[in-house]
Amino acid sequence: MRSQHGIYLPLAAAFLLGLTGTFLMSMSAAHGTSESSSHPPEMTHWHPPGPHVMSTPGRLAPFPYQAARWHPIHFQPAISQATNAQCLSCHHEVIARRVRPATPAGVRAEDTLAWYQTLEVYEGEQETFHRRHLVTPMATELMNLQCTTCHQGNDPREEASGSAADTQEGLVLRKQVDPNICLMCHGKFNHEVMNLPGPWHEHAEMFGNSCTGCHAAFRTHRHQVNFLSAEAIEAAGERSGDACYGCHGGRSWYRIAYPYPRNAWPGMPEAIPAWASDRPTESKARFRTDPENTPSAGATAGSQ
Repeated sequence: MRSQHGIYLPLAAAFLLGLTGTFLMSMSAAHGTSESSSHPPEMTHWHPPGPHVMSTPGRLAPFPYQAARWHPIHFQPAISQATNAQCLSCHHEVIARRVRPATPAGVRAEDTLAWYQTLEVYEGEQETFHRRHLVTPMATELMNLQCTTCHQGNDPREEASGSAADTQEGLVLRKQVDPNICLMCHGKFNHEVMNLPGPWHEHAEMFGNSCTGCHAAFRTHRHQVNFLSAEAIEAAGERSGDACYGCHGGRSWYRIAYPYPRNAWPGMPEAIPAWASDRPTESKARFRTDPENTPSAGATAGSQ
């Protein structure tokens, strides 16, 4: 039978060898860290949005991930002033990615139509969500969307407002967008409010498939927001009511009508209809083309 010393001595030796190995590994790692800090890998040579000093001409200085994550441009008030160029300097993949030529099952994109390709105002091949809103011909003609139109920042610690006493107000979950932003351009056609007999696709011919036949006289102060190209939209609406309907109810899954502000227009009646009693009289300040001088429903009717 082996003695107690015969058992403990090998164990002690193994323990000491383990400590020695751990010490040597930690020294090696520390030495490697020191070297890597003076020569960081290429993947760390990038910047969060905003002006930064380059270490050498044409070469970006290293910027740690956590520093980028907590960069002020991701929070208010800096994010409200962020440009698309600043956002896309880090998030360029949202417009670089393209629709795959075929599905894993072999269905080719060129042989099918996506729902947006059925719209009269859309031309071209299938595109990804962000590309359709930022860089396609329709987007550049009719829209002026900015990254910050939809993305208003978040708290990377808690990722939502109200989760702590010091979180910012109005933040949404990471990667989430306030659905009211979507509804501004993708809401249900509210035919009840318009006193129409039914949905537009059932009665468009009655009005010559033209929205401007009626809207030339009332609610003429429209599309005056900084994320749309108002003149181009009006021109598209003159050509066909389908251009209007594409945004205002043109899809069967548009189930919620957006409560648009009742901006004053020339000849606007003083009486406010019951359905509009709780409507705002102007767009939110961050969407106005002229936040300091926007007519309200209570003001004297003037020009657009």
